[in-house]
Amino acid sequence: MPSKLPPTFLMEYTLKINRGEPCIRNLLDSRKTATPLLLSIQPLSSISKKTTSPGGEGLAFIIAGNSTLPANSEGRWLGIVNSDPNGSPVVAVEFDKRKSDDQDLDDNHVGLDINGINSNASVYLTDFGFNISGGRDLRVLLQYDGQNLSVRVNETLVLSQRLDLYSYLPKKVFVGFSASTSNETQLNCVKSWEFSGTDIGGEGNLLWVAWIMIPVVILVLFIGVLFYLYRRTDPIEEDLEGAQRNIEDEIRRSDFAPKKFRFSELKQATGNFSPNNKLGKGGFGTVYNGSWGNKDVAVKRVSKKSNQGKQEFIAEVTTIGNLNHKNLVKLIGWCYERRELLLVYEYMPNGSLDKYIFCDEKASMVESRLNWEQRQNIIQGAAQALEYLHNGCQKRVLHRDIKASNIMLDSEFIAKLGDFGRATVETDVYSFGVLILEVVCGRKPGNKSEQKNYNNSIVNWLWEHYKNGKITAAVDSRMDENFVENEAERVLILGLACCHPNPHYRPCMRTVLQVLLGEVDPPEVPQERPSFVWPAMPPSFTQMDYSLKGSQLNTFTEIEGR
Repeated sequence: MPSKLPPTFLMEYTLKINRGEPCIRNLLDSRKTATPLLLSIQPLSSISKKTTSPGGEGLAFIIAGNSTLPANSEGRWLGIVNSDPNGSPVVAVEFDKRKSDDQDLDDNHVGLDINGINSNASVYLTDFGFNISGGRDLRVLLQYDGQNLSVRVNETLVLSQRLDLYSYLPKKVFVGFSASTSNETQLNCVKSWEFSGTDIGGEGNLLWVAWIMIPVVILVLFIGVLFYLYRRTDPIEEDLEGAQRNIEDEIRRSDFAPKKFRFSELKQATGNFSPNNKLGKGGFGTVYNGSWGNKDVAVKRVSKKSNQGKQEFIAEVTTIGNLNHKNLVKLIGWCYERRELLLVYEYMPNGSLDKYIFCDEKASMVESRLNWEQRQNIIQGAAQALEYLHNGCQKRVLHRDIKASNIMLDSEFIAKLGDFGRATVETDVYSFGVLILEVVCGRKPGNKSEQKNYNNSIVNWLWEHYKNGKITAAVDSRMDENFVENEAERVLILGLACCHPNPHYRPCMRTVLQVLLGEVDPPEVPQERPSFVWPAMPPSFTQMDYSLKGSQLNTFTEIEGR
């Protein structure tokens, strides 16, 4: 078109764009009439016999968020945009016949432009045997199916590009053409064209939308009432929803929030929670091995039927997620989605301690029998973790569930404490004492033994050995006496001290760690196991086990029945 004429033509027609929907069914084409867009771009010299080489810039089909022509958009800008990078959103298919800058392919190409004149995708038309300025009609068909835009010239596919219009344009847009002749003379002709899309204008469409929306709204309200009634009879779901709100609030206030995962990520990481990836199952859920990035992780899927799953989840995400110690299993992230509560931990290749100390004596796996040095290191590692929770954190954390199955072992058999319970006042020291006896003796705390005095309790059984002066006879026989006797005696006496029936006589974890490191002697333990008396009476100050840190006196004085 001559330069004195308006370079842009936009229809007074709006188009609705939704993500992933084929809002433009047949762009610039009507299958009913079978008449695609006919373009003719000719230098005027071919008509007037006046040579004006090299001719104008070209022509473009545009979808724009604004019907007004951008200021200063003449010349190389094709009337699409100008030099302002924050202009109105626009997507265009350009038929360019001048190489205006280095980013243009040549003077005969088709390009897809998004919010700018530099094409996101472009092709040489010469490769397909077409010449924009050859003076011949070009039959162009543009189609968009909600995901891909295709450009056909004379029925030949020349360009196909993945495109999400929803990401670049508003829901209501204008469609039309724009062209530029720059300082030259050129005739840009659109001889005929058809367009079909999702029309949202007109009273007829509004009436049609109303007929659709009214029953939809009624159906949604009906479903909402049913869901409300279901929720009133489903207290577990209500608790889970409340847990999500609490967790979100707590994590937002945390300075070291663990990563929030999407359910789809964890589903893919665990092979759709395949039974082949199952690591174990407990009271609160099932743990799966997963692959995230370039490392293995352990994914705990909290059981929907667990009434305590919510409290467990809140405690581990909001409290344990902020802890950092070499002997604590690291919480990497969490997920709450689709009524699913999931926790993501670092993966422990050697699993839990219980399978090593409680394994069958007839088992053929030699590596399942821990030697004395490994057992000492495991006890010390667990003690360091528990001492950190009691005294090293800004706020004391009580584990509540110290047992062999909650002691995880990494590739070097370094102990890491995991699987926290609710943060309530419980006797962690007593549980740690039982753990010491389990590791050294290789016996479960409540199983009967061939020893006639086992009395269904490892604590009672060991106290009988201590009373008879044979405490080291309780050491795991699978070590074939390959242990240091006086070290084993110290550790077992410490375990009995931790299991004292009177909570006031139990050592604090700092003292426990000092004993394990050989810095102090273990507390004195009576030959006869004391009877439990309620209420438990505290000892005199001189008898109470204590430790000093600066000017602070730290004692473990919570009264607990066990």
